[in-house]
Amino acid sequence: MFLKGEDSMKIQVLGSGCPKCKLLEQHAREAVAELGLSVEIEKVTDTDAIMEMGVMMTPALAIDGVVKSVGKVLTKDQVKSYLDGGKFHAL
Repeated sequence: MFLKGEDSMKIQVLGSGCPKCKLLEQHAREAVAELGLSVEIEKVTDTDAIMEMGVMMTPALAIDGVVKSVGKVLTKDQVKSYLDGGKFHAL
């Protein structure tokens, strides 16, 4: 698990800034706060950058550059499941 003071992971929320994208970002921030992780959260709104990651439908969530979810708003608990204990799940 990445705790405060340790190396940080990076979460990317991919999308245009639509309400669903904003909700996914909110859920990601809530999950990080509840787990007490040191995580950088980046919003990626550039269409070319999103497509370069292989994402054709937003919102999407990537962790350390690996796309974990596409085309849906994960709940806070679903985001936590990707982050908790470093257990990363496949799409």
